[in-house]
Amino acid sequence: MNQITTFPRTEEFERAKSFLDSLSLAYTLVSPCPGYERVGVPSLVVDEETRMKLTQAMGAEVVCSGWVDYQPSKTLVPAVGPPSFEEDILGTCAIMVLAPCVADLTRIRLIAHLSGNLAAVFPYLNAKMPRAMFCNEAGTFTFMDEYRLISLYDQRITIAKADELVDAWRTLERIRCRVNETWRRRGEIKPCYELRKKPPALEIYKRLPGTNCRACGEKTCLAFAVSLWSGEVKPSLCTPIFSGEHEHLKTPFLEICSSLGLSDVAFKDSKEQTKPPFRLDFFSTNDQSQ
Repeated sequence: MNQITTFPRTEEFERAKSFLDSLSLAYTLVSPCPGYERVGVPSLVVDEETRMKLTQAMGAEVVCSGWVDYQPSKTLVPAVGPPSFEEDILGTCAIMVLAPCVADLTRIRLIAHLSGNLAAVFPYLNAKMPRAMFCNEAGTFTFMDEYRLISLYDQRITIAKADELVDAWRTLERIRCRVNETWRRRGEIKPCYELRKKPPALEIYKRLPGTNCRACGEKTCLAFAVSLWSGEVKPSLCTPIFSGEHEHLKTPFLEICSSLGLSDVAFKDSKEQTKPPFRLDFFSTNDQSQ
């Protein structure tokens, strides 16, 4: 099975490509240009043998965002450049984490860091997207794009259940346009600071103890529910349910997790929101810790 990796910066891509060329190793280039050039970096598809040779040759000299099984895109990258905005509050994206999606291993998840800051636009997005989940205190704005789960933070975007990398770029570009178009029209929109707790995160929260004990590493049970919904933590981190005085909640809690496609099989024990990019040899799609 061929695998694909992307990079936080163009410089890292160029360094990896140069090594492949110098070793006469085969690869396929997948480019976000021109249509998605503001949200992506050219990416490399290699077979397992080439990946191992590249890893051995470069070690930690080049960092990448992660490796996932390669799936050819069903859509084409637009042949024209992305629209520009007089005041682009999102800026450019750097994909820091690329991994199999924990909620659906046939799809991928990613974390992108932003050069801009989205905090100011959230109340305006909240006014125009009543089905989204907005928490002004936590600085998060979460919504569904069809089956894709998207969470916006001030300088970070997480996407779960993207089809493949080109679909992830397309989703990031749609977010960039939506955010900037909303910001451009903010004079016409009354900002809304209402805290909305929509299912399925709310359905998860309803089955938690509500003690805010922080044993899971989150400040509140609601924060844990959102992180679980986003595919960033595993259900069994709620120790009061699995080994404490609230074990009576275990069955309904696992039922809702199962209905949402959440399980412990491929979850990390900690979040990846602030991790640095990976060495070329760091990530494997066969790593069950993911």
